[in-house]
Amino acid sequence: MNHGLILPILLPLFTGSALLLMRGASLPVQRGLSLLASWALLPLAIWLALLAGDGELRLYVLGDWQPPFGIVLLLDRLSAVMLIITALLAGFSVLYALRGDDERGADFHALFQFQLVGINGAFLTGDLFNLFVFFEILLISSYALLLHGQGPDRVRAGLHYVVLNLVGSSLFLLGVSVLYGLTGTLNMADLAIRVAAAPAEDAPLLRAAGFLLLVVFGLKAAIIPLHTWLPSAYSAASAPVAALFAIMTKIGLYAILRVFTLIFGSAGPLDGMIDDWIWPLALATLAIGAFGALAARDLRMLLAHLVIVSVGTLLAGFALGSAAALSASLYYLIHSSLVSGGLFLLADLIVRQRGATQATLRSAPALRQPLLLGAMFFAGAVSVSGLPPFSGFIGKVMLMRSAVDGPDIAWLWAVLLTGGLAMLIALSRAGSLVFWRANEDEPLRERADPVRLLACLGLLSASLLMVVYAGPLQGYLQATADQLLDLGPYLRLIPGGGA
Repeated sequence: MNHGLILPILLPLFTGSALLLMRGASLPVQRGLSLLASWALLPLAIWLALLAGDGELRLYVLGDWQPPFGIVLLLDRLSAVMLIITALLAGFSVLYALRGDDERGADFHALFQFQLVGINGAFLTGDLFNLFVFFEILLISSYALLLHGQGPDRVRAGLHYVVLNLVGSSLFLLGVSVLYGLTGTLNMADLAIRVAAAPAEDAPLLRAAGFLLLVVFGLKAAIIPLHTWLPSAYSAASAPVAALFAIMTKIGLYAILRVFTLIFGSAGPLDGMIDDWIWPLALATLAIGAFGALAARDLRMLLAHLVIVSVGTLLAGFALGSAAALSASLYYLIHSSLVSGGLFLLADLIVRQRGATQATLRSAPALRQPLLLGAMFFAGAVSVSGLPPFSGFIGKVMLMRSAVDGPDIAWLWAVLLTGGLAMLIALSRAGSLVFWRANEDEPLRERADPVRLLACLGLLSASLLMVVYAGPLQGYLQATADQLLDLGPYLRLIPGGGA
């Protein structure tokens, strides 16, 4: 049964490799294999989530080299939740891509599967160096997927994305090297023990390594001022790639939560070392994302800035640090990832009916299906803005209720509510321009492809499903937050490492 932990990595790895070897196979065969492998991740992730639900930490020890010496995969509730989100985004994104987006360049499905290898590996690894390795796998795949379909906008955005992430990778390797040089290990649980017990003279270097990792993860998560790559990259990518990229910023946030809760969260001189930084960064990121959304003159660019708003919101929840705040943040993380992915797909459906105007927010010919697409846009806009009866409202209410004391609580309430208002204004302006201010030109005859509509509706409907099942979902996420803050079981994974 323990071998199930490595299947979310092996399944896309073998599928991507097979697709490369089958380059001469017909496109329907490649599509069928990619679709089957992507959707097979969902029941696998659900099974792992049920296993993790008993509260036990499960290790997969590669080569039977026991920690802290061997490479390990770690399954807990948090990694299981992230695997489910990834599987849902991947399944609907590849379904959308089957209707022609995968024909814009070579090896789309192989690259898509390798991207999943990196994402799932990052969520499952219990080792810092292998977190670096999986980051590189997903980044190399994302470089190619971003450029898939070519075009000057994608090349420009891709160059920006590649350069910044190469710098980030160098800093990551430097930070990991410092930690290994001082502690002699890169196993996360073992690092937690050794960092907590480090001599005082090593504390400055350990702190420097920690802040290097914060910069790297902040770049992946698009935290201000490291966010500049995201709007151009997300707006230039093809729709299914942008939808899958909705999980990319969450990988950076996941790494911040994992590393600074476990490695730098044990009792010791570095406990809480980033607390004074996270709060202002969260509020500034949220504010910049809201201003960017208000200023956007392109529908895709608007949605990209809404991703930055969600990053700031999640970081604010992490900054609060309580179990209630963490569980609320995780609920909001699921909501924002799935709804953002659905909105990127919906934006592409809308653009396909706007002719030469494309995504520019100005008058264009009337849409071929204004009622259907308008209703979907309205539901998505209400949900992502945090209004009832959708999951965004529940997530924000839970987050604000978790902030019950402290001097910064008024700031949190003010910024969350103001950010939600800014998002509502930006989306209302975009909706009125797209659906109401049509010019006199003849509408395009093309109707939305039913399969593309199905993929889009699948992701957007997650908002209502999260409301219907809010009780059991929140119970699981509360247990996830409690497990994250209880470091004892993690430390006991290392012989002699816990009481």
